[in-house]
Amino acid sequence: MAAAAPTVTFADVREAAARLEGIAHRTPVLTSRTLNSLVGAEVFIKAENFQRIGAFKFRGAYNAAAQLPPDQLAKGIAAYSSGNHAQAVALAARELGTTAVILMPEDAPRSKREATAGYGAEVVTYDRYTQDRTALGHALAEDRGLALIPPYDHPHVIAGQGTAALELLEETGPLDALLVPVGGGGLIAGSATAATALHPGIRVIGVEPEAGDDTKRSLEAGTRVTVPVPRTIADGQALDTPGALTFPLNQRLVEAIALVSDAEIVIAMRFAFERLKIVLEPSGATPLAALLAGRIGDPPRRIGVIASGGNIDADRFAALTARPDRG
Repeated sequence: MAAAAPTVTFADVREAAARLEGIAHRTPVLTSRTLNSLVGAEVFIKAENFQRIGAFKFRGAYNAAAQLPPDQLAKGIAAYSSGNHAQAVALAARELGTTAVILMPEDAPRSKREATAGYGAEVVTYDRYTQDRTALGHALAEDRGLALIPPYDHPHVIAGQGTAALELLEETGPLDALLVPVGGGGLIAGSATAATALHPGIRVIGVEPEAGDDTKRSLEAGTRVTVPVPRTIADGQALDTPGALTFPLNQRLVEAIALVSDAEIVIAMRFAFERLKIVLEPSGATPLAALLAGRIGDPPRRIGVIASGGNIDADRFAALTARPDRG
């Protein structure tokens, strides 16, 4: 009989929070009267763009790496990622006194590749449209004797990501809904685990780019569905299949998935910059985009939003957010 798949509990998220205390930043929660007025609700934004490496990914990467046996940790860590998990694993390795080798797509944003190398990691590239990063990552780790920390399909990674929602709810108290960006599903799986344990009535809603609606389709089908590799400005959400571990968690805990267009993402990035005075990368802006575009229907009274990251270089941010009439 096959072993049961590992799961993640609220106790795991609590333990991850204790492990991350004093190492990960406790990021701020932002509010805006203008935003509240526009959407007709009280909105609380967990600004993970202020997290170490500029995104929530450090939480899960460090939580997983810190639990490796000392002999394995000494041999080094491997990961595959389009950017934020890459930086997170590279920094976690440095914090824990070991090395990292990161598999990144050739078209990953330059700023993310440079930051990953800047944390001391070796970067190996591949073509995301013709090669299987999971197979390549496992082969790389096995060949070099490294511990592979995947970007979302790992219980320690999921538990670490859940600490973002835990902190948000500790600060805000009960919320009616929580909006979370969805890529492979690790952030929303961890967030939903924490949120529904603290407040069983909360609605957890994921947000995906229209071009990469694999989780929405999978939840509707009741099984994991694969879509063509998405071409979207939200590179952190350009995945084709939900995680094997994250999907059943999200199937049980997530109420719905909202979709947003690239144009709506850009509007949210501009709003965050002009009104909230923060920089969000496209993937980090998708939940805000869903709110501003009315993609969740009639909003409940109190809404939490996880703005997952802000890793975008100045040139790309300026190009994406420039008004057409200023060209």
